[in-house]
Amino acid sequence: MSRIHFVNVHPGDCTIIEHASGRVSMIDVCDGNIETVDRIIFEETALVKSASGNFGMCKKNTNPLDYCKRWGIADVFRFILSHPDMDHMDGIDEVVRQLGITNFWDSGARREKPDFGGGCPYLEKDWDRYISLRDKKEAGVTVVNPLDGARFKFANQAEDGKGGGDGLHVLAPTRELLADPDLEDDINEGSYVILYRSLGGRILLCGDAHDAAFEHIKRHHLADVQDVEIMLAPHHGRDSGRSYDFLDFIRPKLTIMGCAPCQHIDYGQWSRRNLTVLTSNQAGNIVVDSDESGLVISIENGRYAEALAGKAVHSDGQGMFAIYRISA
Repeated sequence: MSRIHFVNVHPGDCTIIEHASGRVSMIDVCDGNIETVDRIIFEETALVKSASGNFGMCKKNTNPLDYCKRWGIADVFRFILSHPDMDHMDGIDEVVRQLGITNFWDSGARREKPDFGGGCPYLEKDWDRYISLRDKKEAGVTVVNPLDGARFKFANQAEDGKGGGDGLHVLAPTRELLADPDLEDDINEGSYVILYRSLGGRILLCGDAHDAAFEHIKRHHLADVQDVEIMLAPHHGRDSGRSYDFLDFIRPKLTIMGCAPCQHIDYGQWSRRNLTVLTSNQAGNIVVDSDESGLVISIENGRYAEALAGKAVHSDGQGMFAIYRISA
């Protein structure tokens, strides 16, 4: 069995995969420098009659380092930086200090150092740690640069070559996307798109990928992504002046959206296609358990679970509430 955690961070992403092999992948980090707020968010008597509306979980965001301690995650075998925006590496210095990183994935996307003055919400030490990792100056850390179609040991090949390793497949970027002269103006086209093939189903992790990346995926990886079981929405679900044509060929059974201002999310693009959406603002932290029977999706916010089902049932000793099952 494997377990996938979509940590409730704001405004970036942090996905953690506990693979069946025992290895741990962390894809991006955000809120790694905050104090985790009070987690008491559900009372048995607090019945919520509607599953619509603002559940406010983006205001109860989680420090991923605290989250790892809660779940007994003690080290990171691979850290995959989708692209070098600060909301995807906010706390990477603490990840190295507290957990350690054995392998660092760098797509090759580059941008200029941000200005950390004038009320910038991010810390310069995280940029400096990223540069040290990227430039192979961290002792004991192996840096790899897999692009579309890369196959290598542990990621998607077993040590003996007879299995799929940890099931991680790179669908984007490509060398052509990285060579785009406009990339500096749209760093999102250099974002990793990772397909995780778990025992229970496929999970598509889109980073901040934009239109050109999805056009490439449609041309070269259509069968891999059609009717995918779960998709982490690109760019936290923000519209970002993008096309939504990718929804017509991916058709995810469940889309998970991170925290982003609701005025920037075009929920109608999902609803008019009859696609199911689960937001961090509704759910808080989200956990997906995967085995041969399929995927079980559990959430932190019992009030939302109660609004969906009329009651909230704990799925495990961590206080999570099971709300969906997607059969294999």
